[in-house]
Amino acid sequence: MEPSQGPVLPVAERIVTIVKRFERVIALALVVLLMIVVTLATVELGALLYKDLFVSRETLLEVEQTFELFGAFLLVFVGLELLTTLKAYVREGTVHVEVVLEVALVALAQKVIILHPGSNPLTQFGLAALILALAGAFWWVRAGRARPPAA
Repeated sequence: MEPSQGPVLPVAERIVTIVKRFERVIALALVVLLMIVVTLATVELGALLYKDLFVSRETLLEVEQTFELFGAFLLVFVGLELLTTLKAYVREGTVHVEVVLEVALVALAQKVIILHPGSNPLTQFGLAALILALAGAFWWVRAGRARPPAA
């Protein structure tokens, strides 16, 4: 007689287990890759700041350079927020809608900051509409969490 290796799972449950393990491996790989990207973006931000402050010494910082730095800074911040989202997914197996909406808002804010003032008005209107929609969704999710569950 062979020793028992535990209960034999039905095929559907085995497939679900395999898919969950696959999701976890991919999420962990994404965490590692995102850490590399955030590290490289931070190094790039440091190099950009160094170049703007010490190499081109015409003025301390011109407006275009400042916007470029803010854009790079927010890009690193978006990467960190995505890392937080992935970390929560790996830890709990769920995606937090609030964090995803927050990342999207920061990404749009980054786009608005680096957007050229003379850009297409429809682009500006579209970004404004997206920001309002995401802000409304963020408020709605937050309000829903703050409300006690109905009895």
